[in-house]
Amino acid sequence: MIAMGGTIAMAPSASGGIVPSLGADDLVAAVPGLADLAVEIRTTTLRSLPSPSLGFDDLVALSDLVRAELAAGAVGVVITHGTDTIEETAFFLDLTVGTDAPVVVTGAMRHPEAAGADGPANLYAAVRVATAPAARGLGALVVMSDEIHGARFVRKSHTFSTAAFVSPAFGPLGLVVEGDPRIRGAARTGFTVAASPAIAELRVGLLTVALGDDGELLRRAGDAFDGLVIAGLGAGHVPAGMVELVAEFASAIPVVLSSRTGAGSVLRQTYGYPGSERDLLDRGLIQSGFLDPAKARVLLALLLASGATRDDLVSAFDRYR
Repeated sequence: MIAMGGTIAMAPSASGGIVPSLGADDLVAAVPGLADLAVEIRTTTLRSLPSPSLGFDDLVALSDLVRAELAAGAVGVVITHGTDTIEETAFFLDLTVGTDAPVVVTGAMRHPEAAGADGPANLYAAVRVATAPAARGLGALVVMSDEIHGARFVRKSHTFSTAAFVSPAFGPLGLVVEGDPRIRGAARTGFTVAASPAIAELRVGLLTVALGDDGELLRRAGDAFDGLVIAGLGAGHVPAGMVELVAEFASAIPVVLSSRTGAGSVLRQTYGYPGSERDLLDRGLIQSGFLDPAKARVLLALLLASGATRDDLVSAFDRYR
């Protein structure tokens, strides 16, 4: 069990608000029933940060540690993590760990001293999933509120609800019932990419398109980006006034087209007007399939750090159609 910080590990501070305070041993000790399981748990506190403060260098270190623990004989790994970026970390691990052993990420929406704190129940469920034979081969998973989600599908959909995590269009892969994981689906594509430390030196942007957008924010970015994800309107669209600028960027750096809608795949051949998905793909953009913008950025950054060619990029994103 590897602790990274987040709400699950926070407590009120003297100056107001909650801050990371607890380590992995503290979290394990606070879970009723965990000591009764026939499971040997080794604990490590790798980071003690709110998840918005984590970067790709932290995720490389986490991926390295997960793979090292599995190589040393662990049957599964649980990571406690802040919920703000838990979906990106889970997907990063899904892409870089490349093992059949369960890698389960969990957290909490309420801190340990709050009424109805959900962290202990989530951690208990995560341990049960990480030791379940049925969880093998599914890639990285997110376990929250007794639901088991695949890393490439899961999203945080609410600011404070304990039921914040959903997998739009696909639903959870399973449930934890009375502590017993009931798993019914497979999420993994079988695709892996190295967790190269070079990723920390790259700047991959994510631009969300809005009504009446003229691209001025993108224009001001100049040559700041090594790669770019555009969270387009609807099925992958931008205003006509942005098309030439977007095409200019796509001729210089990899540009991935995603959607800001929150569910569904980017289309390929339905709409044909300037700024439509067909128009943008013809101009060199790469579709993200079902990957949401945040996960598309993670995949693009990993691929660029590994020295991927354009054909490699297209092939990798095609796996998520």
